[in-house]
Amino acid sequence: QVQLVESGGGVVQAGGSLRLSCAASGRAFSMYAMGWLRQAPGKERESVAFISRSGGSTYYADSVKGRFTISRDNAKNTVYLQMNSLKPEDTAVYYCAADPQPRDYVPNEYDYWGQGTQVTVSS
Repeated sequence: QVQLVESGGGVVQAGGSLRLSCAASGRAFSMYAMGWLRQAPGKERESVAFISRSGGSTYYADSVKGRFTISRDNAKNTVYLQMNSLKPEDTAVYYCAADPQPRDYVPNEYDYWGQGTQVTVSS
């Protein structure tokens, strides 16, 4: 089992940047593929980015491709989401999630979730 805690959310103007962090504790972090997902009010949860256990495979939603970058530091048990050129439509609660399966593609479901961090982008 792994526990996840997100940080780094906040309020930023359109065009600005934020860096989200997700710190993991518990079972070996490197055994988990990791993802960032978001949910805006009244909308379905959306997978934003994914990174495999080694970091060798990544995935981005079309809506964030070229603006967001997912990375991980297995030595620090942390996964990051660098968000640049933020838009008002990026406003959402962002969740970090972990998948214990050895896959290089986005899972249908993640096994473990953080509590979420709010990102608000003002126009």
